[in-house]
Amino acid sequence: MPTREPRNKAAGKRPIDVDALWAVKRVGDPTISPDGRLACAAVTTYSSSKDAGAAELWLYPTGFGDRASIAKPRRLAAAGTGTRPCFSPDGRHVAFAAKRDDDAEAQLYVIPVDGGEARRVTTVATGVESIKWFPDGRRIAFVSWVWPDLKGDAAQAARHKEHKGAKVKAHVTERAEYRYWDHWLTDGREPHVFACDVASGRSTDLLAGTGLALRPWDPDVEHYDIAPDSRELALTFDPESEPGMMHRCDIVVVDLATRRTRNLTQKSGRSDEHPRYSPDGRLIAYNSYDTDRAYNDQGELRVFDRVSNRVRSVHASLDRATTHLGFAPDASAITALVEDRGRVGLWRLPLDGSPPAVLVRGGVVSDYERSRDGSVIVFTRDANAYPPALFAARGDGSDERQLDTHNRALLARHAKGEMREFTVAGADGEDVQVLVTYPPDFDARRKWPLMHSIHGGPHASHHDGWHFRWNTQVFAGQGYVVAAVNYHGSSGFGQAFLETIPGRYGEKEFADVEAATDFLIAQDYIDSSRLVATGGSYGGYMVAYMNGHTDRYKAYVCHAGCYDWMSMMATDGYSFFARELGAWHWDDEERVMRQSPHRYVKNAKTPTLVIHGELDYRVPAAQGLQYFNSLKARDVPARLVYFPDENHWILKPANSKLWYREFFDWLARHAPPASSRAKRAAAPAKRREKTAA
Repeated sequence: MPTREPRNKAAGKRPIDVDALWAVKRVGDPTISPDGRLACAAVTTYSSSKDAGAAELWLYPTGFGDRASIAKPRRLAAAGTGTRPCFSPDGRHVAFAAKRDDDAEAQLYVIPVDGGEARRVTTVATGVESIKWFPDGRRIAFVSWVWPDLKGDAAQAARHKEHKGAKVKAHVTERAEYRYWDHWLTDGREPHVFACDVASGRSTDLLAGTGLALRPWDPDVEHYDIAPDSRELALTFDPESEPGMMHRCDIVVVDLATRRTRNLTQKSGRSDEHPRYSPDGRLIAYNSYDTDRAYNDQGELRVFDRVSNRVRSVHASLDRATTHLGFAPDASAITALVEDRGRVGLWRLPLDGSPPAVLVRGGVVSDYERSRDGSVIVFTRDANAYPPALFAARGDGSDERQLDTHNRALLARHAKGEMREFTVAGADGEDVQVLVTYPPDFDARRKWPLMHSIHGGPHASHHDGWHFRWNTQVFAGQGYVVAAVNYHGSSGFGQAFLETIPGRYGEKEFADVEAATDFLIAQDYIDSSRLVATGGSYGGYMVAYMNGHTDRYKAYVCHAGCYDWMSMMATDGYSFFARELGAWHWDDEERVMRQSPHRYVKNAKTPTLVIHGELDYRVPAAQGLQYFNSLKARDVPARLVYFPDENHWILKPANSKLWYREFFDWLARHAPPASSRAKRAAAPAKRREKTAA
């Protein structure tokens, strides 16, 4: 039971709304100078008139070490569609990949820290992404998607031009997995790691002729690393002749002088990924997943000793997933981001087995980098009450300070609601976490409508974080108490909790949501006649499932929701079905049908807003259309919002603003919010059935 009521923080300010959300300057992943005195990050600002974002690189003094070359943050360069910057090993330059000016594809740029213009280093026809400096400082590694049967950039450029100008746009393939999220993988290209000589701009494909490539599922800097002596490359490699999302991977190293390769983990029987060299070059740390035992295995940390050729586990009993691996300067410990009970922090995991230490607590720490001697850490973190911001701290996590002030004035103009954490008895009486965000003007003596925001995945979780697409502060600002349930199967609560729902999708998650509803109604400030539930992806699956099992909610919003597991065979991720649903539908149709919302649509009564994007290959758009048509055929009130130019997410500012407007109008029509401002904004109960402008 709560020990106190949430405080009223409104103080006459306006709640955060969708316009404020898109006015937020988005601070990206940071890099730190080797001496720890400066940090650099891309800051993206979105324009409503251009309906797009543009990034700038900013430099920030960390306040640690000797006096930095700048006294306060300053703009370093316009980055166009910039990605994460990288400081050079000598600290004199920052490299970044961006599509600027007349670039047909993103290219590699380098800019001096002390002033001057950015210099384009590459003219690679197939583009540049996921950059990383070689420790020797003379070269920069990057990823580019190439045709492995061609040699040289001229041949790549000719093929690239031919493909872009082709009149026939058909996709022809025999691959089992041929598209991913919103793009096709049928043009024959594969991601290779290149090395670019910074002085000359000459780029070399380091994997040409080796038969190796990175996995095609959005490879980034986590999937490869360079040895401290710059002589060896380590990468995550799928050894099968055709890549697959559920395949076991290996850590393979390439001698950059001879191009000889060596598979370090071929006999592990596990999926080994994300290699990272220790500063002394002796060890390679990586994540190792027992995917044969469980598709959703969290994995464990392992280290390969390059001298003894031995492998050992590190903190195998941690029972939490680790990402973004790094090393202490003396290689005595691994640093990693660790998700734990709705928060993501930076942890230190000693190699001698002594207890882990939390260096930086979440919110959600999304990325970090340490100075060469480990004395300074820079990191980005967000929380329910603030968007991603840049911070610095000493190497042990002490003396933390925020480096940027980009959003300080904007946030000061708006009232934010308080978030509180509860534990309720969910399915089978087991504890389930509920994060609740209250309206800024919350008063426990009044009655408020309840909105569930149900997360996707399902093996993901709600965090004490800032979400640009499902923002609980924006939801609460409309006058709803917003509940975010980390139902059974959510990540961050241990392996056993993850494995409680495969083969019985919907059952425990539904019980957990209902338990949270009952708990909050019992607090006496929830109006039980104004309950709504919303969700995207697997959260959309859940509201469709709930619609066939209860009519206690007044409205649902189903965004990109899985509706029919049989026709969901069109998804890019169908390969996990037999593991997660317990069977292929042709082997055990009844078991699969029991978990499919379309099985229960005959019971659906609750008005539903269905939203979908045509470019969504994870939950194909036909899922939303099937659900909408089924509701209409049953005379259940329903409204469709269809985006022909969006994927699984709504990414364009204008589309996002329409999304939020339709979202709130629908809920206000069926369960009016407590805010009089929101009531007035949602007054037009019927909107035109045309394509919205």
